[in-house]
Amino acid sequence: MGRGRGPRRRARLCETIGAKDGILIGDDTGFLKKGTRSAGVQRQYTGTAGRTENCQIGTFLAYTSSKGRALIDRELYLPKSWTDDRARCQAAGIDDEVPFATKNEHLKWMLQRAIDAEVPFAWVTADEAYGQVKHLRFWLEERRIAHVMATKVNDTVITANGTNTRVDALINSLLRQAWKRLSGGQGAHGERIYDWARVVIRPVWENGFGHWVLARRSVSDPSEIAYYVCYGPVGTRLKDLVKVAAARWAVEESFQVAKNECGLDHYQVRLYRAWYRHITLAMATLAYLTAVRAQEAAKGAPATTKTSSYP
Repeated sequence: MGRGRGPRRRARLCETIGAKDGILIGDDTGFLKKGTRSAGVQRQYTGTAGRTENCQIGTFLAYTSSKGRALIDRELYLPKSWTDDRARCQAAGIDDEVPFATKNEHLKWMLQRAIDAEVPFAWVTADEAYGQVKHLRFWLEERRIAHVMATKVNDTVITANGTNTRVDALINSLLRQAWKRLSGGQGAHGERIYDWARVVIRPVWENGFGHWVLARRSVSDPSEIAYYVCYGPVGTRLKDLVKVAAARWAVEESFQVAKNECGLDHYQVRLYRAWYRHITLAMATLAYLTAVRAQEAAKGAPATTKTSSYP
């Protein structure tokens, strides 16, 4: 988690909620701001507001297991309007050595730091803003990192017979019995039930790992389908892929709790380093709450039915 006490906090968190089947989740969130001097601020799309707003964007890495979930790393996105203007950067405390980097590059940095820190995990997942980027998926494959990455409807993959095919066309060719109704676990509004199906892709599997396209179809509206490109051990079952795909909600919950209870978005700082200090402090607070909750659960404390509730 960067310099200072970050690695120790991450190690402590892994002691309480770490698990070999843990899942790392990449995502970003917006921080609405006024003015033009806060590091990285500009008019840009943010899913927080669902539209283009004047804001900062933070990219994050979350960790989830059966014991809990929390944010473990972060980067502040600096648009080219900033990195191309070094005088503006200097005024906000951004060193000349800080380059322009895409959010996907941020995710690579954070994943590499998690690997170097020996964070226990089995899978990586992210939404289509990350999953549709082929070079990111290739980067994960090079490191034999199992993943379930959401992708866009017109993304293309190499099928088992070697043809280049759109993921929606591949899924549309499935027979009705290929779909299985499965739960993605408990959400804010109860069981998240969908119809799921997968298709084997790639003509060659290597090093004991396989490739699939996974699809999630709404029960109430069958035309509503989400797609994922997956890579994992050859013995991976459909329900294993479903578990990873459904785990992405944990980062949304982490953002909600961090903002509502830990002050993640309650700041007025403008300088680059000040942003990192505040965000890291809020993440540490969330990690503490997560650790306390995990310790209480281990003692046999009754589980709460409200997923975003922390002691």
